[in-house]
Amino acid sequence: MSMDTLFAISSPIAMLGWVALIISPLIPNWSDRIATYISPGLLSLAYMSLILAFWSGAEGGFDTLANVQMLFTQSEIAMAGWLHYLAFDLFVGAWIVREARKAQISHWFIIPILPLTLLFGPIGYVLFVALKASLALGRKSNQSTDQPSNRTVSV
Repeated sequence: MSMDTLFAISSPIAMLGWVALIISPLIPNWSDRIATYISPGLLSLAYMSLILAFWSGAEGGFDTLANVQMLFTQSEIAMAGWLHYLAFDLFVGAWIVREARKAQISHWFIIPILPLTLLFGPIGYVLFVALKASLALGRKSNQSTDQPSNRTVSV
């Protein structure tokens, strides 16, 4: 299979997972399966196949920026890198949706974070962590002001 064909196939596989995450409140069990296991699993199998087949002949490495650039000049290794991004960012997106569900964060807050996670993985992750922390602080603050005071007032 050519790398162009694999690239053309991998994008719809990843998009299936991202669409499942966007509509996850409608199909929570299926979205978890698709976005956590099926789509990243298929992408990871393709990644593993490329690494096993082409890594030993690849020039470059991870010790310098120049070597990393050289490593990704081989189309099979560049494709493996792309599959790595697709699989890992989708896995993080699925984690964000599951964590938001556990923390009872409205999915409407998560929807804008998902495309940012797809396009710029760590930015989506940081935004979610910040959102989760700020909502937790707000809830904690509301709980402390809603509880009656234990102090007694004497006149």
